Amino acid sequence: MPVTAGPITLYLGPDTVGGPDSLEAPIIEFIGTAQNELLVCVQELDHRPIADALIAASRRGVRVRAIMEQDYLRERNAPEPDSLGTQEVNRELLMRILRAGVDAKADYNPAIFHQKFMIRDRDSVLTGSTNFTTTGVKKNLNHVCVIKDKEVAREYGREFKQLRQGTFGARSLLMPRKPLEGHVVGGIRIKPLFAPDHMPEMEFIKQMIKAKERVDFAVFTFAQSSGIDDALVNARQKGLAVNGVLDRRQANQKWASKDTLVEGGVRLHQNKTGTGVRKIHHKLMVMDDGLTILGSFNYTGPANLVNDENIIVLGDLDLPDGPARDAQRAIGEYARTEIDRIIANQSEEIRR
Repeated sequence: MPVTAGPITLYLGPDTVGGPDSLEAPIIEFIGTAQNELLVCVQELDHRPIADALIAASRRGVRVRAIMEQDYLRERNAPEPDSLGTQEVNRELLMRILRAGVDAKADYNPAIFHQKFMIRDRDSVLTGSTNFTTTGVKKNLNHVCVIKDKEVAREYGREFKQLRQGTFGARSLLMPRKPLEGHVVGGIRIKPLFAPDHMPEMEFIKQMIKAKERVDFAVFTFAQSSGIDDALVNARQKGLAVNGVLDRRQANQKWASKDTLVEGGVRLHQNKTGTGVRKIHHKLMVMDDGLTILGSFNYTGPANLVNDENIIVLGDLDLPDGPARDAQRAIGEYARTEIDRIIANQSEEIRR
């Protein structure tokens, strides 16, 4: 069962490969309950049930607008005449939603349009690490977070508007905007940040400085170009327990931060083969079981500086004991428990 704390619900999955929750169901339910407007920012769409839900929403009168990564709509190498190519499902589903009245556009970011969020009726946001693909909701370990709050929805709406106007990637730095600060919903501090506008990497580092006991993480891509690896090593040197799991293929790339982390004393793991998991695709970090950072943001320099990304910071490490701290701890413990499960059941330790 997902964890709910006030207006926030966190889903960790998919249940098809050992996670506790379905990821397909909350995405389709979020779309299915839209009444007036649905704004969609997603890197890739190749999952037919999600496309069908968008079509159904449009046909019942919901105004649906979407932005997608153009690289998944074209072939790197042109296929032979009359052959379909590897991205044909994406193109087919795009044509289907266009015919149903969905106003869809492709990005113009020469780097990566990596967003994965929706805004429903200007009062709710769905975000996380999950692409709207069959592998994303069925085979890759991912998360989805739903937040019911008008102020958070307004902040994501500003990002959507900026993207629809054609301001992608590093161009957004020419139109700086301040992040939403000090916003509390249901007793839980919520801070959405967008890349490259807000350069979210510094938020990870700032929060790690406050952590006192432990840092746990699961992330798809962790590169040496990120400063987050040095902050984790510093946390370990200060005596914190630091545990993490990476996707096997990404961890063993020459640019990965695996060696830096292991040599710095971080207990690091990678997923094993034969578990049914295609990728560890999370971008998930928990500090002291009380502050959770989630979203689309991989721990890389390009994610911080040139990609279109988002993160949500849930919680406040300075919060005193009380109901609000208990609520944010419920979210953090749920996320950390899933990281522990992945490490124990589907991973192996990386040793020096």
